[in-house]
Amino acid sequence: MVPRTFTRRAVTALALLLCTCAPLHAAPAVSAPVPIERFFNDPVLADAKLSPDARYLAAVYGMPGRRASLVVIDVRQKTSKLVAAFNDGDIGRFDWVNDNRLVFDITDRQVAPGGLELAAGLFAVDRDGANLRQLAQRRGTPMVTTGSRINSKMLPWNTFMLDASGPRNSEFIYVTSPEFEDRGQVRTVNLLRLNTVTGVHQTVQRPAKVNRWMLDQKGEPRLTVTTEDGVSTIRYLDPANGQWRVLSTYATYQGGKDAFAPLGFGSDGTLYSITHGDSDTTRLFAIDLATGKPNPSPLVVTPGYDFTGNLVRSGENVLGVRVRTDADRIVWFDPAMEAVQKKLDATLAGTINLMSFPSGNHSEWALVKSYSDVRPLAYYVYHIKTGEIDKVGDTHPGIDPARMGQQDPVRYKARDGMEIPALLTLPPGGAKNAPLVVLVHGGPYVRGNAWGWKEDTQFLASRGYAVLEPDFRGSTGYGDRHFRAGWKQWGLAMQNDIADGARWAVAQGYADPKRICIAGGSYGGYAVLMGLANDPDLYKCGVDWAGVTDINLLYDGHWSQTSDASEEWQHYGMPVLVGDQVKDAAQLKATSPIQQAARIKAPLLLAYGGSDHRVPIYHGRKFLDAVKPYNKQVEWIEYEDEGHGWRLPANRIDFWGKVE
Repeated sequence: MVPRTFTRRAVTALALLLCTCAPLHAAPAVSAPVPIERFFNDPVLADAKLSPDARYLAAVYGMPGRRASLVVIDVRQKTSKLVAAFNDGDIGRFDWVNDNRLVFDITDRQVAPGGLELAAGLFAVDRDGANLRQLAQRRGTPMVTTGSRINSKMLPWNTFMLDASGPRNSEFIYVTSPEFEDRGQVRTVNLLRLNTVTGVHQTVQRPAKVNRWMLDQKGEPRLTVTTEDGVSTIRYLDPANGQWRVLSTYATYQGGKDAFAPLGFGSDGTLYSITHGDSDTTRLFAIDLATGKPNPSPLVVTPGYDFTGNLVRSGENVLGVRVRTDADRIVWFDPAMEAVQKKLDATLAGTINLMSFPSGNHSEWALVKSYSDVRPLAYYVYHIKTGEIDKVGDTHPGIDPARMGQQDPVRYKARDGMEIPALLTLPPGGAKNAPLVVLVHGGPYVRGNAWGWKEDTQFLASRGYAVLEPDFRGSTGYGDRHFRAGWKQWGLAMQNDIADGARWAVAQGYADPKRICIAGGSYGGYAVLMGLANDPDLYKCGVDWAGVTDINLLYDGHWSQTSDASEEWQHYGMPVLVGDQVKDAAQLKATSPIQQAARIKAPLLLAYGGSDHRVPIYHGRKFLDAVKPYNKQVEWIEYEDEGHGWRLPANRIDFWGKVE
């Protein structure tokens, strides 16, 4: 079956609400570059969710220069209605409270972080646009709440939506309300039960300091995670006696045999969690709630990869798990759903098709997120019994897949023999000896890459560049050995992995050895600078945005602006994973881009945000002062109100235009 557009009437209604009504023009010649704004404008369709009974679909739509609005589509009648829109903000996160009511907050796509004066707030509205109620302020200071006091006043600005499970069949939701210390660090997180019609709320009694709350399969508080003094504690609210008890404690940044990451609860109360057990890679286990230990046999194993994913559920029922290996897919626990997946994949061929389900009806309807390496994310509504599929919309409708570059997972050997996973994207049509951009992910202790369309990668590919994205040692997702091999290896083995990837691409005939650039943000920006210092024969230019320029600056900060790195991370995490200021002082100096600035002679683009609290702008300014006497080919960009990356489309377009 060929998928069809989401009905003429719905599209017409949405067009009247959202269309910019620009005149139609003839398509540009194929030889003309894809306009840069098509990559870096905000998504037109930001998110979509089915109502619990699957009768309605709520979605966040916006157009360039227009505010993003909340729209509800009647799936059966094929009509749509605008239910919430604001002149001073865009709809952000949202969810269904029940079949008739939604809750949402607000963001502002037109203001960078340095200019933000309003908080997200919290609002609820009926699916027809009636009974709009503001539940939390967008201005003000935190309100201290203790005990189980009931309060009918509007909640303070520091009130946030909580990802929820369960049936969604009442007027109530749970929201979080963090308490802050003087430095802006979170002291603890309170949980409130909130009526979305009346605004009445009640504070849930917490067992101790809490960093994270988890609801059970019925949508009720069941688990907390606390991190304090370098130790994480998981507590469980036992339904048998109504008492909180400790399930597990472990070293936050180093893990241990009792460490596990709770994922969610099944219909029978099973706690699904991610843990190593006796394996190098993490796997999905059920936790014995009496002992806090994983059951002997794993439920899902992803050989060669850490288990990374989440539960696929409908209400209380867990139907399967979404997992990430080279790419994303769903492992189904239900054989009937496996058959549904095969039928869907035959209909939407050539794409990854990930289903999610309404809380009250998974046997008839599914929402499908569909994408590939050359196709940005698109949303569909799928009628499981009939096979009928309706397209809701695209995140980036101006992208032509035929003009994107094919992407493949690859592996290469580093100089010490360690295998390094990477993604290789070639220019449209493929190429040999192409100019190469080595794109380094931030973190660095995160999973950097997964197969699929990504705006910066495909923008570079559309301009004729091959793009290599390595998951160097220290990256997560590939086992404990790969992760731990990156500890205290900033500028050393981690840096060698990146250079070895570029040389591998040359040896394979993908890259021209005379035309290689290294680019990246945050830790990736640090790797750019150290790459230019360590391997001047390899890289002909560099692009660093928001990059760390000295590890000691992450510890010490600056009188004018401090980093948002937590004291926990600085005291218990960084000395082990990055380097100890005292014990590793010589190494930190040898691997400081500021200290090595005299060695950097290649053309270099530096870009920093004036309101970046992760890597404050003094990182960039200090390095600029250090490198200018030795390098006349340095370009400096400062986005005064931007933070750790570029929030505003105009700045993203400006930046990548300068990169180009």
